[in-house]
Amino acid sequence: MTWDTNSHESTYKDRDQDWHHYSKSSGRSGVSGRSGRSSRRNRDGRRKRSHCRLESSSRRSHHRRKRSRSVEDDDEGHLIYHTGDMLKARYEITCTLGEGAFGKVVECIDHSNDGARVALKIIKNIDRYREAAVSEVEVLEQLKTLDCNSNACVRMIDWFDYHGHICIAFELLGLSTYDFLKENNFQPFPVDHIRHMAYQIIRAVDFLHKNKLTHTDLKPENILFINSDYDLKYNRDMKRDERKLKNPDIKIVDFGNATYDHEHHTSVVSTRHYRAPEVILDLGWNHSCDVWSVGCILIEYYLGSTLFQTHDSKEHLAMMERVLGPIPRNLLEKTKKRRFVNRYKLDWDVHSSSGRYVRKHCKPLKDYLASKGEAHLQLFDLIEKMMEYDPAKRLSLEQALRHPFFSCYHKSSKSNSTSSSSSKAD
Repeated sequence: MTWDTNSHESTYKDRDQDWHHYSKSSGRSGVSGRSGRSSRRNRDGRRKRSHCRLESSSRRSHHRRKRSRSVEDDDEGHLIYHTGDMLKARYEITCTLGEGAFGKVVECIDHSNDGARVALKIIKNIDRYREAAVSEVEVLEQLKTLDCNSNACVRMIDWFDYHGHICIAFELLGLSTYDFLKENNFQPFPVDHIRHMAYQIIRAVDFLHKNKLTHTDLKPENILFINSDYDLKYNRDMKRDERKLKNPDIKIVDFGNATYDHEHHTSVVSTRHYRAPEVILDLGWNHSCDVWSVGCILIEYYLGSTLFQTHDSKEHLAMMERVLGPIPRNLLEKTKKRRFVNRYKLDWDVHSSSGRYVRKHCKPLKDYLASKGEAHLQLFDLIEKMMEYDPAKRLSLEQALRHPFFSCYHKSSKSNSTSSSSSKAD
């Protein structure tokens, strides 16, 4: 299967507005991403009190752009820094990895850890971004306590308040999965790599769900390779070199919008392309919205392009129907978004310009299959179950891990279990 890379670049141009986190790009691309939710609001009391403690040291200064000769912000609230600057007498800035709406990420030498290289996320000196960063710190500290086996969630090394800028130090990772696709001309990942990445993603997010957390902003930009080194192979059909990833191990990042089960659930979550139908229909959401997002991510890895390429909610729902069939009547009956519905069906004109766009750019899910091989069929069966309209019927991630697509991991687990039992018997 081949793809028109020029159309891909057009499709993805709106993504290049934000940044991938905690990573060092071999090509210094560093800039990517579709913006997701804005900063956190309506935190529970515990988080608000913690926020007040963190704010106390910076409240006096964050409104003043120029606070001293050595510490200064630009007009957008970014910290002004230079190569060689030291923060906290520990982190020496070496280069900028990327920037986005709420801050910048720099590579640093950690002089308190044998000169290890780290990624330092420097948040803007603006209330709403600082609040989101405080929320992320709290989640990351909780995960650090719980994640004894390192379930593919990014590891926070340190955090501190630097003159009103929340700074979070992370392990330095490779490219985001989106950036790797982009730098590889949006060529799809091989199915064996998708299987490996999917298993790790699902395990990581299932770990979050078991600890009463919903990520709410899963997308290829927020999934980073631990090491994005690659081999170059020449594609005779495309007449160009293509990158073959050496190691598909990944980690999940960006917990600024992660929400505990007991916390207030804002009505809109997720970046548009990965937003579940129950969110668009304003039916409320739970862990299963993450499952939908993972399904969207996996088909994007398979195609090399986003499945639902739209910025309009009704058009988004029409695309879903084109790919997955009609939205169940019981969901449309319950929606608060009455403008989307006419006689318990999606109110959609297939003959309009939008209708023609949807028919041109979407097709039934099975029509995207590049092969009838067993692995391809199993992957699509998994995706179909993860993209079930009704969240109550949607596959859980615990169930997803037992899907036949991952049978090789099941055999490995049984083998390891048998070996362990034999060792104990000896």
